[in-house]
Amino acid sequence: MILTLILIAVVALLAFIRFAPTDVSRWHRPVGPAEDATGEGWAARVIPAAPDLVSDLHQGMLALPRTELLAGSVGEGLLTYITRSKWIGFPDYTTIERDGDHIKLYARLRFGKSDMGVNAARLDGLIKSVRAKRRQG
Repeated sequence: MILTLILIAVVALLAFIRFAPTDVSRWHRPVGPAEDATGEGWAARVIPAAPDLVSDLHQGMLALPRTELLAGSVGEGLLTYITRSKWIGFPDYTTIERDGDHIKLYARLRFGKSDMGVNAARLDGLIKSVRAKRRQG
């Protein structure tokens, strides 16, 4: 009986994590002051702006598995994405903001405290991939 209740609670928690609605106004906001930094559950990167770089970063984000645009546009210069983990569906949010001569990228988790470096790895991989494509093209 207790084991059944525990199992039901675990399944309910996992369902909540996967299907909890997203409050767009909470996650789609300007990054604000930022510098290259990584914390527990978040990462930020600041790179020099270049023509069409926001568009290239946008395309790079959309190419990532289980990632979709939550709000914003390239023309607006502010975009927010949701990326879900493969098995449980933990949501992470990534915002890209054009701010004058810089582009700010900010990735953070929604649930828990630690992302085990996933958000920093996502940003670093995105930047590396986009830079490589720009050198080729």
